[in-house]
Amino acid sequence: MQFKDNTKQRNKTIQGLRSFKDTLPKNVKKIINKKGHIYSETLNNWKYIVGGDLFKVCYPKTFKNSNKFGVSTLLIMVKRGHEVDMEYSKKDIMDKMNSFFGYGVVEKLKFISFDDQHKNFTKSEIKQENVAIDKYQDKINNVKNNKIKKSLIELTKVFKKK
Repeated sequence: MQFKDNTKQRNKTIQGLRSFKDTLPKNVKKIINKKGHIYSETLNNWKYIVGGDLFKVCYPKTFKNSNKFGVSTLLIMVKRGHEVDMEYSKKDIMDKMNSFFGYGVVEKLKFISFDDQHKNFTKSEIKQENVAIDKYQDKINNVKNNKIKKSLIELTKVFKKK
């Protein structure tokens, strides 16, 4: 590979194949190095950091880096009812994160609880005959060929499932 000094964006560039981080502009690199790297590595290694039991009930939402107004904070979403477990393991999580990165990345953890209730619909609650939107349902009903009409209805059912 050869190095060049005559580009506007960087002082030195590499000709030939480059890694993705070398192709990014300087401003984007600063943002990624400042914030994105810590958060993405935390997401990738979250199971290792908190352990298997807590991994099922929490996940990191955002990371705010330290500045002149505050300390670096990791915001964690916790299922309702497991806040006490997270509070007891707060020190362990901070120690593991700081040892994982090799320096004091996180100084404070904040927890936000959420409900994990999903309503599961049964087949009887979903209307299978009116799968398409009303304006398209009228157009489908105006089709004279029965085979095409049935195939369009089946197609709308497939789209509705997705």
